[in-house]
Amino acid sequence: MHTRGPEQQQRGHVLLIAGDAAVRRRTVQVAPSANLAALGVVPAPLLLGSDIPSDTTYLDGARDPNTVLMRLRTAAATPGPLFVYLSGRLTVDRRGGRLHLALAGTTAGSVRYTALPWEWLGAELRGRPAGFTTVLLDLAADKVAWPLLREYGSLPASPSAEVYGVVSPPGFAGGGNVVSGYTRHWVDQLRRSTRRPDNLRLHALTVGAAALPPGSLVLPTARELAVQAGASPLPDASSGSGEEPAPAGHVPEGTRSAAAPGGRQEPVRGPHPIAASPPAAAAAGPDPRPHIHSLATAGRHLEAATLAQAWEQYVLQNSGYASREATEWEEIRADLARMAGDFRLATQLWTNAGRARLARQPPDAVEVRTAAAGALYCWTQLKDPAAALDAGPELIRLLGLLPSLDPRHLRLARQRLEFLSRTPSRP
Repeated sequence: MHTRGPEQQQRGHVLLIAGDAAVRRRTVQVAPSANLAALGVVPAPLLLGSDIPSDTTYLDGARDPNTVLMRLRTAAATPGPLFVYLSGRLTVDRRGGRLHLALAGTTAGSVRYTALPWEWLGAELRGRPAGFTTVLLDLAADKVAWPLLREYGSLPASPSAEVYGVVSPPGFAGGGNVVSGYTRHWVDQLRRSTRRPDNLRLHALTVGAAALPPGSLVLPTARELAVQAGASPLPDASSGSGEEPAPAGHVPEGTRSAAAPGGRQEPVRGPHPIAASPPAAAAAGPDPRPHIHSLATAGRHLEAATLAQAWEQYVLQNSGYASREATEWEEIRADLARMAGDFRLATQLWTNAGRARLARQPPDAVEVRTAAAGALYCWTQLKDPAAALDAGPELIRLLGLLPSLDPRHLRLARQRLEFLSRTPSRP
C-alpha cells in the first residue's frame, strides 16, 4: 500500500463487513461474524500497511443494503489508504440475474431488497486512485451464484483496487462457526511477520497455508496475475521465455542426485516439471509455463509461485484433485519451491505428487520415481531438524512403495530420520 503526503492523506479507513452466513445442510460453511471478530483484533496499521491515523467501521448483522452502501461510501471518501473486508454468502437476484452479497435475513425471494448488489462495491471504489485500496474477500457462493461466477471467471471489485481472497463453491462441507481457513491464515501471517509483507506476498503465503475447499475461486486469478506481472497475454510455449525450455528427460540442477548423509546415490532422471509435459490447463489459453519458468529463473520467486498457484486452482476447478493435470501443477509448484530454496514446501509437494502418481501409475513409472527423488533431495536439504523430522515419515512411506528405486535411498532416509528423532531439540 502506497502513502501520500500529509497534505493529501489525513486519515485511513478500515471497513469490515459481515454478510449472511453460508450454510449447507445445517452446517455453517463460512461464518462471517467469526471472521470479523478475528480481523477486528488486528491493529488497523497492520491491515492498512500504514501508520497514519485511521478509522475502523464494523458492520455485522446489517439487514439494510442502503445502510451498508452509506458506510461504504463514507469509507471510499477517505483520502488515505482503505482496507475493505467482506465475508459471507454470494447469491443472485433471480429476476435480474445480478450478483449480491447476502445480508442478515436475506432469502431467495428477498435478494433484491435485502442484499447488497455487488456492482455497488465497484461503483463506490471506482473513483479512488490506484494503489490506495485493498479489498479482501472470504466468501462462499450458493448454488445459484456459482455458475455465474464460473461464467465470469473472476469477481472484480474495481480496477483501482487490489483484490485478494477466495470464493468457496457451494458443495463443500464447511467448518462450523469458526474462523475460516483463509481469514485465519491471513491473520496468522500478519501476526508472525516481523515486517508486514506486501499484499501479494501475504496472499500467496495465506493460500499456500490454508486448506481451501476443492475448486475454490482464488483471486487474483491466473489471468489477472499475468497482467500484474506484465505478461498479457500469456506467452505460448513456442514464443520463448528468456530461456529455452528444457527437453524431455532433463532434470534441473539440484534434483539430479538424491544425496543423503552417509552415502552417495545415483541420479534419478525425469521430465522437468515446468518446461515439459504441458498440462491441460494450457488448453484454456496460451501455455503459462514458459513465463512462470522465466520469472523463477530471474529470481522473481513470489510472482512465479503465486501465478502457478492460481493456475493450479484453475485446473482443480475444471479437472479435479485426482486429475493428471492437477498432479503436474503440484510438481511445477514443487520445483518452484526448490528453486526458491523453500525445501520444506518442496518436500511436501513432491511427496504429495508422488502419492498421486502412484495412485494412477505403476511404482516403476519414471514420473513416480522422479517425484520420489525430488522429495528425497529436497528433504536432505532441510536444515531445520524439526521440519525434516516432520516431513520424514511421509517421505519414507512413499519410498517404501517403490521397489524399483535404489534401496540405498530408503535405507539412508531411515537412518537420517532415526538420527533426527534421537537428537534433542534446541531451546
